Amino acid sequence: MNGNLLIRRRTIFLFFLLGSIFLVLGLRVAWIQLVRGEELQKEALDNRLQSVEIEAKRGVIYDRNGKELAISVDAPSIGVWPPIVKRSGKEKEIAEQLSEVLEMDKNDVLERLSRQTMFSWIKRKVPFEKGDKIKQLDLPGVHVIQETQRFYPKGRLACHLLGFAGIDNQGLTGLELQYGDVLSGKPGKIVIEKDAAGREIPQATHEFIPPKDGNSIVLTIDESIQYFVERELDNLINSPTDPKECLAIVMDVKSGEILAMASRPNFDPNHFGDFSSKVYRNIAVNNSFEPGSTFKIVTASAALEEGVVSVDEHFYDPGYIKFDGGRIRCWRSGRPHGRQTFAEGVMNSCNPVFVEVGLRLEKKGEGTFYKYIRSFGFGKPTGIDFPGEANGILINEENLKPINIATISIGQGISVTPLQLINMAATVANSGVMVRPHLLKEIRDPEGKVIEKITPQNTKQVISQETAQKVSRLLEKVVEEGTGKNAYIAGYRVGGKTGTAQKVGKGGYQSGSYIASFLGFAPVDDPEVAILVVVDEPKGVYYGGQVAAPVFRNIMEDTLRYLGVPRELPEGEEEGKGERPEEKVVVPNVYGFDREKAERVLKNEGLKPSFVGSGPKIISQSPKGSAEVRKETEVILYTGSISAEGKIEKVTVPDLTGKRIWEASAILEALDLSLKAEGTGEAREQRPTPGEVVSPGTEITVIFKEPPAQEVLSP
Repeated sequence: MNGNLLIRRRTIFLFFLLGSIFLVLGLRVAWIQLVRGEELQKEALDNRLQSVEIEAKRGVIYDRNGKELAISVDAPSIGVWPPIVKRSGKEKEIAEQLSEVLEMDKNDVLERLSRQTMFSWIKRKVPFEKGDKIKQLDLPGVHVIQETQRFYPKGRLACHLLGFAGIDNQGLTGLELQYGDVLSGKPGKIVIEKDAAGREIPQATHEFIPPKDGNSIVLTIDESIQYFVERELDNLINSPTDPKECLAIVMDVKSGEILAMASRPNFDPNHFGDFSSKVYRNIAVNNSFEPGSTFKIVTASAALEEGVVSVDEHFYDPGYIKFDGGRIRCWRSGRPHGRQTFAEGVMNSCNPVFVEVGLRLEKKGEGTFYKYIRSFGFGKPTGIDFPGEANGILINEENLKPINIATISIGQGISVTPLQLINMAATVANSGVMVRPHLLKEIRDPEGKVIEKITPQNTKQVISQETAQKVSRLLEKVVEEGTGKNAYIAGYRVGGKTGTAQKVGKGGYQSGSYIASFLGFAPVDDPEVAILVVVDEPKGVYYGGQVAAPVFRNIMEDTLRYLGVPRELPEGEEEGKGERPEEKVVVPNVYGFDREKAERVLKNEGLKPSFVGSGPKIISQSPKGSAEVRKETEVILYTGSISAEGKIEKVTVPDLTGKRIWEASAILEALDLSLKAEGTGEAREQRPTPGEVVSPGTEITVIFKEPPAQEVLSP
C-alpha cells in the first residue's frame, strides 16, 4: 500500500516536472517566435548578406565660364572575399600574382587575403592597365570594382582654392572640403547573400542600390584671370627677387566675386601626397600680416569722412613726428618731404602726415578711429565661403595708447588678412558700400540644372559715396605721380597704394625682413576690379612700389583687356610711362579661313600659327580673335569643315596620343567635341580613331594609362 502510494507520488512529481519543463520551453519558443522573431530574423539575414559600398561620383567644380577645374574619373579598385580564396587553397599563389601586378609586398597581400572577414580591399584606385591585368588573371575571390577618383585637369591651377579630395572621395582641404556635402552625393551598394564559407547561395538575395551622384558647383573664379595671376606669380618667384612667399587676389568690386586667388609656393592636387602639408595652406585667407602703408587707405577714409582733415590742408614733414609717447620717422627721413598738402602726403605715403591725422581721429573720442577699422571689417572674418579664415589681430581698445594709434595709422601694430585688405579697397571702389566676398556662383544638379544661385550680399555703407570718390582720386594720384608709378597703365585710370612693412619676429621687428605689397583698383571713375599683390621677404629691393606694383600692373592690364573694359586715353598718350617694353599685337580672327591663308595672316602679324587636326578650314583658335598678346605668341588653330552658312559641319578627330587628360580636354573642347576619359596618365587609345571625320558634339572616348616604369623620367 505504502509502496504504491510512493510510486504514484513519484509519477505525479515526474509529470509536474516534465510539464514545467515543456511550459518553460513553450514560453521560450513563444518569446523567440512572437516577440523577438522579426529582430532575430533580421540579424540572421544580416549575417548572410554581404554588401560592398559603391561610391557616388563627386560633382564637377567649374569656373564661371563652365571650364572644368575638378572632375571625377573612373578608377579600378581591387577587392577580395577571403573565404573564397581560402577555399581555393591558392592563397600564396594568388598573393604572388597580385603583388607582382600591384607592386605590393607579397606578405602584405597575403595578410589581406587571409583576414577573418567576408570582404577586404587589396588596393584601391589603381592605374587602369593594372585593373585590366587583374581581370584577365580571373583569380578566385578577387574582384575589380570600379570606383572614381578626383582629377584636376588644370594641374596646379587654383590648387589652394580647390584643395583636394582623399582616397574615399572626401574633401580634405579648400573648396572640396567647404562644399563636401554638396559635391559628395550619396553612395550606393551591392548586396549579395552568401553562406558561412563565403559562397553565393543560389536563388538568393542580390540587390544593387545605385549611388546618387553629387551636385556640381560653379565658382566665381575665371580660369583666364586665374592664369594671368599665376603666370605673374611664377615670374616673380623665379626672378632675382626670389621671395619666400607671394600671393595675389582679384575681386569684382561690385559683386564681391573673387575672380582669381593664388599664392606661391604651390602644389599639384593630383599628387598632393608628394608635397609638404605646409604648402596646402591658402595664405590669402588663412594667414595675417602687418599691412604697412596700404592700410593708410583706412586712415585717409576715416579722416575725410569725419572731417578732421581736408584734401588741400597743409602739413610739414621734417622727416619725423614727435607726439606724447613716442617718435616715428618717415620712410624717407633722409630727404624730408617738407611742406605738402594732405593729397601730396597720400601721394608720398608720408608717415608723419598719417600719424597726425590718426591722432586727430582718436582725439574725437568714443574710439572713432577703431570704429572705422572695425567697420571696414578688420578684426573679424569677412565670411567668405572658405574653411579656416583668420580673424587678424587688433589691440584691445582699453589697452590703446597714443603710440598704438600712431603706428596703426601707418599700418604697423595691426595684423590683417589679405582678404580683409582687398575687401577694404573694394569697399572704397564701390562707393563706400561693403559687399561680402564669395567664391560660389551657383549649384547645379547632376543633370546640369541650376538649383541655387548666389546673389551679392551688400553688408553696409562704410563711408559716404563722396568720401569714397575723394579717396579714389587721391589713390589715382599715387599711381600717376607718387610711390605707385610702376602700377601706371596707359589708357586706364588706376588708383592704388604701396605698402612696405617690416616683419615682426621673436623679440620685435626683424632687421632686413619686409613684406612688400600693392593694393589698387581700376578704372577709378567706374571701378571693375580690385587687385592685391603681397610679396613676403623679397631679396634685394623690397619696396612695394618696386616689387609688387609691376606685378599688379601686369595682372590688372591683362584683366581689364580680357574683360573688354575700353581704354579712356589714346594708346600712345604719355608714351613710355609705365608701359611694358614688349611689343603687343592684336590676334586676327581667322575663323573660316583655309589653312594657308590663316597661316599667312598670322605670320604677317608676327605670330606663330600651330595647327590641330587636318580639316580644310579653321573652326576655332586660341587665343581668340581680338585678344592682345605679345609678338611671337603661338596661336593654336583647330581645323574642320564649315558649311556655306558658316556652321561647323565636320571635325577631324585629332591624335591625342601622349596627351594628359587636361590637354586632351582642352583640344577637344576647342573642336566642339566632348571627352569621355577612362583611366589616368597619358592617352594611349581613342575611339573614334585619329583622322576620322565626325560631327560636332561627338563624344571621344580616350583611354589613359600611366607610362611604363622605363618611360618615367626623373623629376
